[in-house]
Order: sequence, then structure tokens, then C-alpha cells
Amino acid sequence: MSSKVVLINPKRHGDDRGWFTEVYSEATFQNFGIATRYVQDNHSFSAPTGTLRGLHFQTPPFGQAKLMRCIRGRIFDVAVDIRRGSPTYGKWVGAELSAENGRQLSVPIGFAHGFLTLEPNTEVIYKVSNVYAPANDGGIRWNDPDIGIDWPIPDGIIPTLSKKDDVQPFLSQFESPFEYDGAPLELVEV
Repeated sequence: MSSKVVLINPKRHGDDRGWFTEVYSEATFQNFGIATRYVQDNHSFSAPTGTLRGLHFQTPPFGQAKLMRCIRGRIFDVAVDIRRGSPTYGKWVGAELSAENGRQLSVPIGFAHGFLTLEPNTEVIYKVSNVYAPANDGGIRWNDPDIGIDWPIPDGIIPTLSKKDDVQPFLSQFESPFEYDGAPLELVEV
């Protein structure tokens, strides 16, 4: 399984009717270094601009890798390294995903994940590598100053959060069950 965060730019084949794209191919993804087996597809809808979901993860043995794609609107998608012993522990990478650009973000196990909607009525579809396990559900505070994510919050918008996300622990209060595997955080674009 890959420990790289990968930004994928699927090719779109278009004509006067519109376009076609292949959003997932096991063989193609393996060529990108992503050998993840996905077991579930999820779909989220966020009505207001500025909806912030995250930073989420699941602990072992129910860790989840994710393959994120925005099919309506735009999001700023983020992965934070939470692997103990990593030289990039607490560092983050982010990318804009939109229905227009068709990009996808592959987030491996050992990274907290979150996104901010940049338009109203945004829809996100994502694959996960393990089922939801409530007892293994975890999170880190979205605005942790030790992480310092530069969320592109639109002027005049206060992020809309779930009650759970508003009270997540800070990174300094978190004891990570994830181990560093030798691959520091970097955003690889393919």
C-alpha cells in the first residue's frame, strides 16, 4: 500500500457531446504507486460554502485510505501526516478539487484528512479502503496552530462544522497509533 499523497489528473477525452474520463483503474493506479484495495464508496453533499469536514482518520486495524473526487462545486482537500516518527509529522499538503478540473486526491492510511467547500451545493464522492468503524473514528482539530493549515476560507465566511469537528483534540494531545514507513510527506502529481 502506498504511503504517498498523490494528486491525480485523469485525462478527459472530449468532443462536441462533452467528455469521458476513466476515474479509477486498478492497473493505472498501481503504475502511480497506489496499490490500495477500495471496499466502499461514499458521497457527501454540503449546502453552504465554507463547510469544513475534518480532520478525520480511522485507527488500526480499521485505518482507511481515501480516494477523493469532487463532482459538483469545488473543495480545498487536505492531508496531514500523523505517523509517529515521521520527519514530516504534523505537516500538511492540499489541493483544489473541482467538478471542472476533475482532479482526485489519494490519501493513504496514517494521514488525517479534511476538506473545505469553496462553493455552495458541493458534492464529493470518495472511495475508502476499509469500512466505517465507530470505535476507531478519530480526528484532529481543523485549526490546530501547530499544523497551520492555510484554509482558503472566503471573506465573510465562518466555517460550518459538525459538533464533533468543533471539539476534536489538538495534535499535541494526540498519541498516534500510526508508524512512519520511511516515506516523508510530499504531494506527488500524476
